[in-house]
Amino acid sequence: MVMRRILVASLALVAAVSTACSDDGGEDSSLPGGGELMSDAAAATAKITSAHFTLTVNGEVPGLNVQSAEGDLTREGGGAGAAKGTVKMTLMGNLIEGEFVIVDDKAYIQGLTGDGFQELDASLVANLYDPAAILDPERGIANVLKEVRDPRTEATEEVDGVDTYRVKGRAAKDVIADLVPGVSSDVDITFWLRKDGDHQPVKASVAVPVDGDPTVDVTLSDVDKPVEITAPD
Repeated sequence: MVMRRILVASLALVAAVSTACSDDGGEDSSLPGGGELMSDAAAATAKITSAHFTLTVNGEVPGLNVQSAEGDLTREGGGAGAAKGTVKMTLMGNLIEGEFVIVDDKAYIQGLTGDGFQELDASLVANLYDPAAILDPERGIANVLKEVRDPRTEATEEVDGVDTYRVKGRAAKDVIADLVPGVSSDVDITFWLRKDGDHQPVKASVAVPVDGDPTVDVTLSDVDKPVEITAPD
């Protein structure tokens, strides 16, 4: 669905800077191995049922019409889950800033024709961006964590008040495509994983290999807090 593709990242689904960083940007042997952290994080993320997310596009990414989005996600509310929040994006040639709701395989966007919500064809929305994909175990952040190649733990950092391990690796374009539509080649990706518990992801940053070196950043918070999403009146 276009809205689904315009809006994700994940996330990610899914940061700040450093202590304990290796001099050459490789893995720091004093820190847990990247492969082990990624495996733990993938298993933990596959179990997440709801979360608050932010999506920020820094620069221009061909094929991605969203500039920013923030809201709540849940795996309930239809086959692909549900999402609600605010978004800034280009839709049908127009830059819009407003609220969105995706639930029961339908998408509602505010800002197209006045103050009210307009229902859009789900397939149109999915071609733009699918925020519900962030928590999808098969398409979202959990799958990316599982499929990242050559992960290496680079540093410990504090992200939004959370102590994390910064882990960098490489993701195939087919693996990242549902989170970052328009990617035409493999990408470098960095995750910030919680130091405590089962190492849930706090942030992910995808470096898109096009002119201008844009990045797509996704953050997750308020994991598994109750989220209720209904169609607007």
